[in-house]
Amino acid sequence: YVTIIDAPGHRDFIKNMITGTSQADCAVLIVAAGTGEFEAGISKNGQTREHALLAFTLGVKQLVVGVNKMDSTEPQYSESRFEEIKKEVSSYIKKIGYNPAAVAFVPISGWHGDNMLEPSSKMPWFKGWNIERKEGKAEGKTLIDALDAILPPSRPTDKPLRLPLQDVYKIGGIGTVPVGRVETGVLKPGTVVVFAPANITTEVKSVEMHH
Repeated sequence: YVTIIDAPGHRDFIKNMITGTSQADCAVLIVAAGTGEFEAGISKNGQTREHALLAFTLGVKQLVVGVNKMDSTEPQYSESRFEEIKKEVSSYIKKIGYNPAAVAFVPISGWHGDNMLEPSSKMPWFKGWNIERKEGKAEGKTLIDALDAILPPSRPTDKPLRLPLQDVYKIGGIGTVPVGRVETGVLKPGTVVVFAPANITTEVKSVEMHH
């Protein structure tokens, strides 16, 4: 399973972006390839820089870069524009602490679906991405391939259960549904859990995910 946390790109919502990113195992940095758009993002106070730096600082050590809007480059689906962006972003993320050799760069168009799920016929020059990391090599053609290549982190299941709450829903006929990520330990139906700081003890009726 991959859970997508859609973090906002606009600088006014940086607080929300930090909330989402702090829970992630891998960041997908979306960079706009359009004329002027990439330059704005990579400029001194640009959001491409800020988001990459925040992701690394928050401990998200795996990174995928989607070079989006390839349909609006000059000319459309330009190989030289992709290579220019790849070179510049690689150099910046290396300064932050990422290893560019372990980062998949994928030229995509979200609007037209190019290289999202299927290899695009509009970019015959793109032979695919390949990455090297100490756990081994990986390669692919599309963004979904890059998501499939994310290394699942080992979870400390041997420790006591700890689940920071993100939200609580009250659903009629079902009851109270706390939402969050299991950070340590194991959660299963029948477990008796304690909520802090209210010190309330209750039994877990069921565990739901991905709805």
